[in-house]
Order: sequence, then structure tokens, then C-alpha cells
Amino acid sequence: MNAPSELPFRVEPREVPAAMIDALKARFGERCSTALAVREQHGRDESPFDVRPPDAVVFCESTEEVAAAVALADRYAVPVIPFGVGSSLEGHLLAVQGGISIDVSRMNRVLQVNPEDLTVMLEPGVTREQLNREIRDTGLFFPIDPGANASLGGMAATRASGTNAVRYGTMRENVLGLTVVTASGEVIRTGTRAKKSSAGYDLTRLMVGSEGTLGVITEITLKLYPIPEAISAAVVVFDRIESAVNTTIQMIQLGLPIARCELLDVNAVRAVNRHDKLNLREGPMLLMEFHGSEAGVKEQAEMAQQIARENGGEDFQWATTPEERTRLWTARHRAYFAGLQMKPGCRTVTTDTCVPISRLTECISQAVADAEDAGLQYYIVGHVGDGNFHIAYLIDPAQPQERETAERLNDQLVHRALAMEGTCTGEHGIGLHKQGFLVDEAGSGAVEMMRTLKRALDPKNILNPGKIFTL
Repeated sequence: MNAPSELPFRVEPREVPAAMIDALKARFGERCSTALAVREQHGRDESPFDVRPPDAVVFCESTEEVAAAVALADRYAVPVIPFGVGSSLEGHLLAVQGGISIDVSRMNRVLQVNPEDLTVMLEPGVTREQLNREIRDTGLFFPIDPGANASLGGMAATRASGTNAVRYGTMRENVLGLTVVTASGEVIRTGTRAKKSSAGYDLTRLMVGSEGTLGVITEITLKLYPIPEAISAAVVVFDRIESAVNTTIQMIQLGLPIARCELLDVNAVRAVNRHDKLNLREGPMLLMEFHGSEAGVKEQAEMAQQIARENGGEDFQWATTPEERTRLWTARHRAYFAGLQMKPGCRTVTTDTCVPISRLTECISQAVADAEDAGLQYYIVGHVGDGNFHIAYLIDPAQPQERETAERLNDQLVHRALAMEGTCTGEHGIGLHKQGFLVDEAGSGAVEMMRTLKRALDPKNILNPGKIFTL
């Protein structure tokens, strides 16, 4: 097993010529930084890996500037790694072969809102919370909400989802078009504002989830949705985690149009109580939310309550005001950082399996038993409405055996999920951490096809090299 500072494969760093740094500084001035503090900030994410920082950071402010930076990287065959807000969990933004970090956080403008068409065009540095603040007056919202306040460029690149995916889908279903800078510095546009198209290869879907390995996303066109007439959220506690998961399965199988259905195990509830000063009963818990008309929401809530009670659910708490709902969901979105406080100084190895809904109870139960037997501190949160859940194993970076135990547990969990016809990653992506699992899941032939696409579109292997697979 690898210590936290090690990578799962051998790395050959590439030299960044001084002439390229000089050219970048001539083009970008103070917005090209080689300061160690800036480079270190852009050389670390929430993954358990520690690697050398990039050689320079370029703060781009337009598509044209990204194209100029990538064209220079192409000339010198130097890696470029896109950077949004640094919240990825699988090592996506780490400069494993050195190179240049392209920070797009200053590309944070909402460019065009089309309320009549339910679409918006924006730059990649716009975060999900910023977008919803800026479009609030239109009566529309964007529902995809991973735990962090991630940038929408990063969310598209990793095919992210979140708590609303059970009703509204993931980034795959909600990206209509992109502007992308290719490996040669050329600017291309994929898709349109139309809801569907049969025009040629689906380049938009090719780029969504490509983790910056096929192009740098500089504009995104997204679907929007009307803010529901009525919204009601509920918290229900169970004695056993299996009962909570069975409740979810039954609701989904009955076709109940639930908008959100989140699982927190007792450890996660304890952590968010402490972190957000809540007084939730500490037991396995479902957080649910219902969207629709007043009558529809009432009917959905009553049916969900009946199913939960049949499975032993109790202590229902309803949150109908915006303030109450915000407090609950803010606590859920902060669960990752709340969990870190359970073991000060720790880092996490975070799982991301997703299985067919009928196998979810079995998968979670076995994962809990394995974690308890191993004696490693952990907590569980999950978007269980679509079969996706996360176990965060808390490890001490100074204790290599804890990392080894966490990786062993993760390996067992992933292979169990694959045996159930699930996936090694429901939303976080492959990055550095799950490359071996990708071969197990997709097969060597499919991965080689991916490599063929990568070589064709990025012949010098400069776009976020070392991610998803190695060449």
C-alpha cells in the first residue's frame, strides 16, 4: 500500500523551460505567479495525496487567455492542469508531472440568462451558490449541489451530482453545451441551447466527466428549473441503518417523486451536531425533501412518513420555512468538514460507490461491518435515493497502517459494488485514486479506447496528465 505522500504509479516530472515561464509572465504579468505559497495552494486538494506543487500558476480571465496559456504549453510540451476552487477528492488538480496550473476562479461571470428557455450560460469559475444567488429573481434555480461550494467548471469536468440527483439528474443531464480550449490552444464549441440535437458526435458528453484531460472548459450552458411552488423537508431517525436504507428503496420503487433523500449514519449525525450546534437525535437518519404543488408535497410527505414508520422510523421533524430547510441542508453539505473535526489533524480516504437501488442495503450493511471489524474511525453519508453513498475513513497521516487499512476497506467495498453491477465512482471521478478500479469496472478494452481518444485529442499528453489512466 502507498503512504499518503505516494502515488499509485511511477511519475516522471517534466521540465518547464525558463523561456516558457518568461513568456507567461510577459503575457500575464502579475497574474502568472511562481511564488511557493501560491503554487502550494494550487497543488493540494482534499485527496490523501501529497505531491510537488505546479511550477507556476496562471490566473486567466477569459477564454482567449486560457487559449494563449494552453498554446504556450503546447509549444513547450508542458502539462496544464485546470483549477477551480480546489475541492476535488480524488487528486484531479495535482501536478503529478509538474507544469502549469490554470486558475479559472476569476472567470466567474454569469454571461446570459434565458428565463424563457430555462437556460443559463456562464464561465467555469462561477460556483453553484453564486449562480443560484444571481438567478433568484428569475424564479429559477440550478439543482446540482455537491457538498462543497464547487465551481461549475469543475463540476462539469468531474460529472458531479449531489443531493438533488434523484430528481434532477447529474451534470451529465444538465449541461447543454460547452466552450472548450483544446490541447493545441484552439477554441471549440459543443452543443447549443436547444434541448436536443442529432448533429454529429456528442462532444459535450465527451468533455463532461473528462476531468480536464481532453480540454479546458471555459464556458458552460446549463439547464435551469422553476423554483417549486411548495417545498417541505423532513428528518426521520431509525434504530438501524438498514431500516433507513430500506425506507429509501421502498420509496423509490413505489415511484414517489422525492427530490432529495440523504442518509447520515450515527457518526455523521454526531459530527454535524457538534459542528453546527444542532440537537438532532443521534441515530441513523434520513433527510428528505419534497418539491411540487402544495397538495402534491403534502401527499408525498404523508406517503413517505407512512413508509418510514413501517420501517421503524420515528422522531419526524418537518422543516417548511426556508430558514429551517437551509439550516438542515447546510449541515449536510458541511458533513465532510464536520467529520474531519472528529479526529483533529486527520485526512480522509473517501469512497464513492453507487449500486443498483435493490442492492443498496446489502452493500451498506457489509461496508459497515467491515469498518467496525477494522476498528478504523469513519462516518457515512449518502445520496441513497440514487444508490450512491460515501464512507469517509479518517486516517492519521503519520500512521501509514491507517492508510493501508482504509485502502483495504475501500478495495473491498469497490469490488463488492462491482459484483453488484455498480460503479467505483458515482460522482467524484477517477482522478489518481481509482485508476485500477476503472480497469476492473470498464475492462481493459474500454480503457484502451479511452487512451486512444486521449492520444488523438492530446498527442503531447499535456492536458492534466496522469489522471483517469496513465499513457
